[in-house]
Amino acid sequence: MKNNISKIEQLEQYILFTPQEKKKIKKVIKSHPMLINQYYMDLINWNDLDDPIRKMIIPSSEENRFEGSFDTSGEQENTKLRGLQHKYSNTVLILTTNSCMAYCRHCFRKRLVGIVADEIVKDWKLVVKYICDHKEITNVLLSGGDPLMLANDRIAGILQKFSNIQHLKFIRIGTRIPVVCPDRIANDDELINIFRKYSCEKKRLYIVTQFNHPREITSSSIKAIKKLNNAHIIVNNQTVLLKGVNDNPVVMAELQNKLTEIGVVPYYVFQCRPVKKLKNIFQVSLYKAFNIIEETRAMLDGFSKRFRFVMSHKTGKIEIIGRKNDNLYFKYHQAKDELLANKIFHKKLNKSDCWLDL
Repeated sequence: MKNNISKIEQLEQYILFTPQEKKKIKKVIKSHPMLINQYYMDLINWNDLDDPIRKMIIPSSEENRFEGSFDTSGEQENTKLRGLQHKYSNTVLILTTNSCMAYCRHCFRKRLVGIVADEIVKDWKLVVKYICDHKEITNVLLSGGDPLMLANDRIAGILQKFSNIQHLKFIRIGTRIPVVCPDRIANDDELINIFRKYSCEKKRLYIVTQFNHPREITSSSIKAIKKLNNAHIIVNNQTVLLKGVNDNPVVMAELQNKLTEIGVVPYYVFQCRPVKKLKNIFQVSLYKAFNIIEETRAMLDGFSKRFRFVMSHKTGKIEIIGRKNDNLYFKYHQAKDELLANKIFHKKLNKSDCWLDL
């Protein structure tokens, strides 16, 4: 942690800023902190101004723009207790921390990561009681921030609490640690033993990570994934479609193929959300995004194309399933209102539309 980069002055050994650029980026960092660990910094090709890793982690002066929303998926309205969201009947999402090993510039929780802890769980007894009182809940998603920023004893304690709730069938941990700091997993046998202990036949443990570019798959990340697989952990991946990072079918296909090769299940590709201070930097129009995904799938075998291309909308997870002329076809993969579950609909959009207005 001591070599982490959090100030623009530390970046000046890599990037030459004009005084005006420096002033603008300082303003960005004041609102949305920068944090980059040395491992992830070393993945950047500093000779390439358009390097995709650089774009995901280095602040841009464009983050000073205010279009969009800080809550595009309705997290506030789905919060039942501090730190607990219940949007879909059988799933609860728990915000365990507001910390990450590295602060991604495309983060959809820019409102809280590295800033405030007001939305993070404070009373775990209330969380456990809520889940016990709602027998329809079959699974828990631990999120944040990054849950693997917590100390091992805290992770074990959380898993222990849920292991005794009979109607819970599985637990997911959403983490980018295998991508940005794989040694946290690869070199920590205590953590692996905790995972092995709590991932059993009656209550399976899943890791859901986020690889967005093939260059994030390194010998270190492969070692971390292997450690997880050997501990009977199934690893799924949620890629975000990002302009200037992976909005190219060849790049996206290479990513999904490599993930399958190393033992990671391609789970979702997400349309980038219209989050304030990032939508203008990372969003691709829905028409273009659909074409990218279709061209990607044409290059993949059946296993590598298992992912669904979805947007995490306030009304649910909406899959983009087809196009006919100017109409895009959609299906509710998950719906907040259960009456909308599996509903198929179509809309004619403007060429520049990046999100659905429903």
